[in-house]
Amino acid sequence: MPHVMSKDGAKIYFEQAGSGIAVVFLHEYAGDYRMWEPQIRPLSRQYRCVTFSARGYPKSDIPTDPKAYSQKIACDDVIALMDHLAIEQAHIVGLSMGGYTALNLGLDHPQRCRSLTVAGCGWGSTPGAREEFAKSAREIADSFLNDGMELAADKYASYPVRLQHKGKDPRGWLQFRQWLSEHSPQGQALTILNVQLRRPTLYELKDRLAQMTLPVLIVTGDEDEWCLDGSVLLKRTIPTAALLVLPRSGHTITSEEPEAFNRALLELFGAVDGGRWMTHRPR
Repeated sequence: MPHVMSKDGAKIYFEQAGSGIAVVFLHEYAGDYRMWEPQIRPLSRQYRCVTFSARGYPKSDIPTDPKAYSQKIACDDVIALMDHLAIEQAHIVGLSMGGYTALNLGLDHPQRCRSLTVAGCGWGSTPGAREEFAKSAREIADSFLNDGMELAADKYASYPVRLQHKGKDPRGWLQFRQWLSEHSPQGQALTILNVQLRRPTLYELKDRLAQMTLPVLIVTGDEDEWCLDGSVLLKRTIPTAALLVLPRSGHTITSEEPEAFNRALLELFGAVDGGRWMTHRPR
């Protein structure tokens, strides 16, 4: 199986398809490398598409030390993967947890990014709601550790912001839930407690984001209550950002509305690679 060795020795599983300009996909908390199949199949006809599982997810290593998980380490693993594959620059596409990592890559390693797609990003960043977020994160970790993966996966997949996916595509939602149930309970718990709970909020990153010059596409569902406010904040803060709001859509938009999401990616990539991003604005 194809793996890359991270800086601290954890093995990261990856897959790639296609050729041309590279696109690196960063999965969400409830996903893994498989969640990007609705994007990989069509986009790999034109681009070199790379998808991988973050540490703590199948088929990557699952370190047991909490110190082996952090937002910085998540970014370091992406850079290690790109170095291993000799990818100097790539379009970075992230959903939710992956969207946060995409933003931090853009801040810390802008020279490695052609563009950023930040989808479903914002959970845990709402001012005044950090206590509630921390409580929720600990409850989710406890569920994965103690409820059994079948029950924990069903509970997590049934959150209100994910039922739009179930309503539109029951078969796809069942697959999403099944893949989640195959994850490591320990990996899920360590990730949410040490990556998501401890990462800087969007508001804490605001001053740095205001200086960003990379092309950025922000995507959110209009029924994703976790991420609507955060997406608007990103649009208002990043000078080179565009915002796409998908109607009647929840959090799992890459699978819930794959055609709309893929069209947006192709438009972004074409504009960036052709030097046309933001050229509509008066000079």
